Amino acid sequence: MSPGRVVVVGSVNVDLVVVAARLPGPGETVTGGDVARHHGGKGGNQAVAAARLGASVVFVGAVGADDFGASARAALAEEGIDITHLATVERPTGVALIVVDERAENLIAVAPGANGALTETDVVGALAALVLRPGDVVLACREIPEPAVHAALAAARAAGASSILNPAPADGLLPATLNLADILTPNRTELAVLAGPTGPTGPTGPEPAARALLAGGRRGRAVVVTLGADGALLVPAAGAPLAVPARPVAPVDTTGAGDAFNGALAAAIADGRDLGSAVARAVAVAGLSTLRRGARAGMPTAAELAEALGE
Repeated sequence: MSPGRVVVVGSVNVDLVVVAARLPGPGETVTGGDVARHHGGKGGNQAVAAARLGASVVFVGAVGADDFGASARAALAEEGIDITHLATVERPTGVALIVVDERAENLIAVAPGANGALTETDVVGALAALVLRPGDVVLACREIPEPAVHAALAAARAAGASSILNPAPADGLLPATLNLADILTPNRTELAVLAGPTGPTGPTGPEPAARALLAGGRRGRAVVVTLGADGALLVPAAGAPLAVPARPVAPVDTTGAGDAFNGALAAAIADGRDLGSAVARAVAVAGLSTLRRGARAGMPTAAELAEALGE
């Protein structure tokens, strides 16, 4: 059977990045280097990550009728991503303001712009035109309105396609939307927001919080908690958790590592891999993505991943 498609429903931004010796505190000014401009947005980054690994990728989202929007379109197209359903709207293209310190940690503020104009109707129409089928993977992320996320996951469920929800940011997500996702991929902070007082910070780690999210859900669902340098924890609705360690790397910039993980996870599932194997590959891709500056610059190719894994 041929691989499925990865259909990303999410945001496109232009990233404006400053590298400084350290991150500023509240009310503090920190002087850094020259500003650098990169293509970004969680959806755009995840689509690029999947495409570079050889997946057939379709993007559903919105940009503005401005120079940033034209540049964002061209960048996605150059990666071989189908942008037929990338709409142009009257609001400006989204922008992310990013500060990165010497340890590769970052602070990010996002102006959603056109991403906030993506409607439920837009998503329903785009996914109907694509004729989703079993084997496809719908990857939805935030930075777009909650109704658009809900519509994407509902369409995947109706078509028998797999779905992944990257709940970043985690606020404003309704339980009905969370329960539509086959796979949730929060980091520690997002897991704490979603699970509430159960929290992942106690001595037992993130598993109890993940179990709380899965309670009452469908048997096939899973939560994959991304843990940065510690890899990831796969918690299925039924069965034992699986800890997936990360390979040691010397990170330069962690911006976009979570997006690399999600794009790689979707690509692996669309390629027919089981969830444990898909998570392991996604952890490896996330690590490789930190070796260059910029959210997309470090996204590895299939050949680079194969070399890193010794395949």
